[in-house]
Amino acid sequence: QVQLVESGGGLVQPGGSLRLSCAASGFTPGQWSVGWFRQAPGKEREGVSCISKSARGTYYADSVKGRVTISRDDAKSTVYLQMSSLKPDDTAVYYCARNPAYYCFANGWRGYGSWGQGTQVTVSS
Repeated sequence: QVQLVESGGGLVQPGGSLRLSCAASGFTPGQWSVGWFRQAPGKEREGVSCISKSARGTYYADSVKGRVTISRDDAKSTVYLQMSSLKPDDTAVYYCARNPAYYCFANGWRGYGSWGQGTQVTVSS
């Protein structure tokens, strides 16, 4: 059974940091690109960052570029999203998903599936 499970969310003050984890099971994660997405209340889901198979490439949305680093450890079947300099606008439920494309942004944010249940990130003082 394919499963992606996000964790690491929480309440953090503006300027703080969090590391989100996306744990994969039921498939060989090294054969898939993985992306992080987020959805704030009343807004559409948006792509945040993605990492290609074998970490051959990464992509960052302009809204998080310079503040976020995506990485993967296929031995642990986990993809990480290190976030720093967090802003209230980063408040959202964060999801991870997989994509069979070799390069994670080959088709933009299309082609992602097997969504996890999400982890809440709240940035507030």
